[in-house]
Amino acid sequence: MKALDIAKLAAKAIDDKKGEDIRIVDIRKVSPIADYVVIASADTSPHLKALEAEVSKQLREKAKQTSKRESGSPESAWIVMDYFDVIVHLFTPEARAYYDIETLWAKGKSVPLADTAQDPL
Repeated sequence: MKALDIAKLAAKAIDDKKGEDIRIVDIRKVSPIADYVVIASADTSPHLKALEAEVSKQLREKAKQTSKRESGSPESAWIVMDYFDVIVHLFTPEARAYYDIETLWAKGKSVPLADTAQDPL
């Protein structure tokens, strides 16, 4: 499965659980650490936990992918899930504004989300 398909599947999983302000950024020409980053927000700590669980579940079941590493917790307001070619960042709105990682990836190319409503597989 291609990295873009994994990123879209993660975005769809987040959308399925009512994640907000979902973005996929193509960072292949910006950084060697991954091909895509997925960034999204959750209203509360329990919502962050639900988003994390749904991303894990859908990527495991539909893409046979497990995260290589996870960091953060719902209580820390930021969870990072590393799928090697795709990195998923889940934040509360306050933490997202504070860390402002969109600025870090500003030279990346935004991937339209219009086609993530459909299952990428």
